[in-house]
Amino acid sequence: MLGAQFHFESDSAELLALVRHAYAGLPPQRFGRRMPSLRVVLRRLPAATRRSSRAAPPPLQPLGGAGLLGAATAGGGDLMSVDAARRGALVAVSAAHLKFSYHVRYELLEFAVYLLAARSQGLVPLHAACVGSQGSGVLLLGPSGAGKSTFMVESLAQGMEFLAEDSVLVQPRSLRATGVANFLHLRGDSLRFVSSRELARHIRTSPVIRRRSGARKYEVDLRRRQGLRLACAPLRLRALVFLSAARARGTLLRPLAPQLARARLTAEQPYAAGQAGWREFITRAGQLPAFELRRAAHPRAAVEAVARLLDC
Repeated sequence: MLGAQFHFESDSAELLALVRHAYAGLPPQRFGRRMPSLRVVLRRLPAATRRSSRAAPPPLQPLGGAGLLGAATAGGGDLMSVDAARRGALVAVSAAHLKFSYHVRYELLEFAVYLLAARSQGLVPLHAACVGSQGSGVLLLGPSGAGKSTFMVESLAQGMEFLAEDSVLVQPRSLRATGVANFLHLRGDSLRFVSSRELARHIRTSPVIRRRSGARKYEVDLRRRQGLRLACAPLRLRALVFLSAARARGTLLRPLAPQLARARLTAEQPYAAGQAGWREFITRAGQLPAFELRRAAHPRAAVEAVARLLDC
């Protein structure tokens, strides 16, 4: 996955269960025949003697030095560290925090996997979504709340290929994108826009997670629903689409000048803009057609407009 061969090892059956929950059954994502071999070690730490009434583990604080990148919970207890040069990562979780399985998986395990995959292969990490068809993809950008998840669930209902909902890694030179097509997170009030009744029923049976912001969302396991198209290979980017909360008046897709598209891409991706491959990525991505997608009365119209970009 993510262009590499991952090897997970642990002394904890609970942590290995989280690995399987996150990555078992995914379609393969590889850029070529030769894949780097990456190792992730998960360790279960002893429980703290003092009991905690927290509803979530302490927030992570970034750390780094001596070629290592990572994060640790405030006050200690959990740790994630990546050594890209040695193609390895360590995830250490206190026994007391294992009950927060969503936070451990999302904030420690998946963070380590994405960071290791990106740094070891020179990929550009983007906060974005990506859908496609027949090997080509469209990169969907926008802040949280812009409607990416609602768009993505409707794209699934319309038969498009799903690559990633929230995090996309891109090869700067080829503009091929990879991601993990495991979960889709959707607010309950977005269900009224799901055009497929069967898909809506599947979403309603999904567990509900609570983000640190307090937002509650369905966590939809896309691998458990037959008929959904998950991208089985990296998608070559063909267009950039910036989602806007503004209501559409007339045309949904408004073309953006290359200079404006590059400026918006840089402004919306501050972390990626500091990575080594950014200069080549922004040069090549700036040559793609770019659009602003205004909000339609129903996301079906937005999905149809984006799908036409892949037909060109």
